[in-house]
Amino acid sequence: MELIHPIFKWLHVVAGVMWIGLLYFFNFINTAFAPTMDGDTKKKVVPELMPRTLYWFRWGAAWTWATGVILLLVVYYHGGLTFDDPESSGYGIEFFSMVGITFLGVFAYDALYKSPIASNVRLATIVSFVLLTIVIIVMKEWAGFSYRAFNMHLGALFGTNMAFNVWFRIWPAQQKIITSIKNGEAPDGELLALAGLRSKHNTYMSVPLIWTMHNQHHVTVPTALGLPAEFSWLVPMVMVILGWHIVWQLYKKSGTIKGF
Repeated sequence: MELIHPIFKWLHVVAGVMWIGLLYFFNFINTAFAPTMDGDTKKKVVPELMPRTLYWFRWGAAWTWATGVILLLVVYYHGGLTFDDPESSGYGIEFFSMVGITFLGVFAYDALYKSPIASNVRLATIVSFVLLTIVIIVMKEWAGFSYRAFNMHLGALFGTNMAFNVWFRIWPAQQKIITSIKNGEAPDGELLALAGLRSKHNTYMSVPLIWTMHNQHHVTVPTALGLPAEFSWLVPMVMVILGWHIVWQLYKKSGTIKGF
């Protein structure tokens, strides 16, 4: 276990840099660059560039998610860092319920953004945030998760949603989009919207996710802020809001950068 932890953390970070770096390339660079190409240029560039980029993108996602799950098993479940008080909390129905929500909540996320609510961005965002807040409070108060543990499970929930988007929404849509462009046809507008929306979601989830990944370095933040222990769940939720705002600002900035 002493070897697994550092090796898989290293692999996790390398894969994560690959994945998130390409995610930011797509959203902050390519989305502004692609419309500047004419039809003939797109027909030449897209079928050569995008399959290569998406190869590293999707496998970076897969390796980041898989190594993250291994670290969760080793550091928290095997390492005993899951609970604030292991004597009063344990691996019972509360724990397994929260793990289930962490890894199966992606289906609720997917359903939400296929529902009519998704057409109202503000409402969908509020609903998403409220649901996340409820999950974190329940992890802490009902399941007895420690500060580090509910941070990490929030990150695992985001990471699972993001990896799902890459493999089951973005990549299948992009395969059809690239094929259409290669054949000189107009891509399906619904596929373009789906791939773009889920990629944008991943970008918004990525910044708070990175906060949770280094949560062992900020365990004293609630105390430093003078928060009572029962309100420590506020810290990751504030970081979600801050992370979403940072990404919004980055999108605004990306639209102002021009080529020569």
